[in-house]
Amino acid sequence: MPAEFPPVVYLPCAKDVADPEHAEIELRRTRDGRMALLAYSALDRLHACCGAHQPWIVVGTPALDLVMKSQPFDLLLLDVVIPEAERRGSVL
Repeated sequence: MPAEFPPVVYLPCAKDVADPEHAEIELRRTRDGRMALLAYSALDRLHACCGAHQPWIVVGTPALDLVMKSQPFDLLLLDVVIPEAERRGSVL
């Protein structure tokens, strides 16, 4: 990880869970077919980029290695805006 990467990140999940160990992290497929893990450097950024209805968990950056083992991804993207039509709870 780059030195300036945040010490914790907020990860979008498929649904709300009481225990983060049971969270299913949402991965997104890029236009070129790779799987991307979207991470957000602050909760307000997750809400601004993914919408208010997006379930999430917060993890320490070192735990991203565990996420990679349980849900493999090709790239990690930080603070990416999800188009309104593709957000959870979107009514378009």
